Amino acid sequence: MLGANSYGKSGIRLVQVSRRGDRHEVQDLMVAVRLEGDFGAAHLAGDNAAVLPTDTMKNTVYAMAAAPGRSLEPIEVFALRLARHFVETHAPVSRARVEISERPWERIEAAGRPHGSAFRRPGGEARLAAATATRGGEPAIEAGVENVVILKTSRSGFAGFARDRFTTLHDTDDRLLATALRAIWSYMAPELSFAALRAGIRQTLLETFAEHESRSVQHTLYAMGEAVLERHAEVRAIRLTMPNKHHLPVDLTPLGLPNDNSIFVATEEPFGLIEATIVRNEA
Repeated sequence: MLGANSYGKSGIRLVQVSRRGDRHEVQDLMVAVRLEGDFGAAHLAGDNAAVLPTDTMKNTVYAMAAAPGRSLEPIEVFALRLARHFVETHAPVSRARVEISERPWERIEAAGRPHGSAFRRPGGEARLAAATATRGGEPAIEAGVENVVILKTSRSGFAGFARDRFTTLHDTDDRLLATALRAIWSYMAPELSFAALRAGIRQTLLETFAEHESRSVQHTLYAMGEAVLERHAEVRAIRLTMPNKHHLPVDLTPLGLPNDNSIFVATEEPFGLIEATIVRNEA
């Protein structure tokens, strides 16, 4: 018996340039499309009559990006437009989900001002968006950021934790806290000022991380999510993923030197992984 199933196209790279005189804008996207619906015959009988080729999905992304008057729209809007297209134009599709990751470019400074058509990539941070459209239902919009690498050198500790015979970690009230933040939030409505909201939510996350008196990654993660819900009424819920990028004090005693909490080694693996979803209380 066939259970839940879906299919789609992933890894669709789209770089779009908007030219207004000598000032250009660049949008660098990775798009994924996933469809659910009445595709049982393809699995059970090899009948492809209801199956829209994934190559067509790729072509649709490019064609809809090139539509007149649609240049460089917010990725939340583009994702929803694509999701609605697949539901509205292909009868077997009952649910379409489009996910987009955007890698930002920033302008190179030249002659003391931002250059109109030359860019650099500022780091590994990416913007995220996802839209889900269903036949006869309300669309859902999610947005987020990932690989936001942040570090604080004070106001962070970890003490009073559970111990057993394998525990070697010592309590500390003064440690480095670093992470590569991934945050995904869901919106209350499908039509909002997405660019401004994303900037505001990102700033809220960063400010809270910086100012919070952290007793653990969990403690700061929750404070960050709570601050987003308090400051941004448009957000229904937010999920945060915060790998603990450990910075371990180096033991300098074999060298006859003290370490006054200033010399560390940054480690990539193994790492702690802390995740939670903070949901608005609508009671």
